[in-house]
Amino acid sequence: MLLRWWIRFRFPAVAAVLLALAACAPVRPRVPATPPAQGQSARESQLAPRTTWNFDGHFAVSNGRDGGSGTVTWRADGANFSLLLRAPVTGKTIELQGGPGGAVLTGLHELPIRGDDAQALLADEFGWHMPVEQLTWWVRGLRAPGSTAQVQYGDDGLPSSLSQDGWTVQFRDWYDDSQPPLPRRIFAAKPPYSVRLLIEQWRIQ
Repeated sequence: MLLRWWIRFRFPAVAAVLLALAACAPVRPRVPATPPAQGQSARESQLAPRTTWNFDGHFAVSNGRDGGSGTVTWRADGANFSLLLRAPVTGKTIELQGGPGGAVLTGLHELPIRGDDAQALLADEFGWHMPVEQLTWWVRGLRAPGSTAQVQYGDDGLPSSLSQDGWTVQFRDWYDDSQPPLPRRIFAAKPPYSVRLLIEQWRIQ
């Protein structure tokens, strides 16, 4: 009888202690089945050959004192790219086209403005420092070729930040329902310069 009484009243007390300890136990982050670096290599193997893509979204750039923002349609076809930038306040639309043969900016003046480098054109005309050539890789969550990059990963195994060419790129949101996943919100900074992108819709072959 004594043993039954002890089991009957002692068991709820022990269970309560175990539940309390479980509540205090630290929550372990979900560990991806594939090591992050291996998963990134797989993403790059899948995405790098798919060089025809475009997206619609919003952009904001700053040089530490002033900047600009608006909507963007970004298209890539192999080594060539174009950015259609629309400013909501002025209603003005400009197009920046670039590739191995140089860059051209239209819509700002009566005649097109040509240069050897897309980033230099934006810097000369607007004071923006936007690493366009590297961003054609970073917007897909990839390391740009030609220089060393360091990648850090989140609990989901996807890149959380990438450091390359003096820029730090943060991937703040992903379209994880796409295969492979693609970035949704990107913040790139090289103080005092910064570039923000919110990608609303991806189209990629």
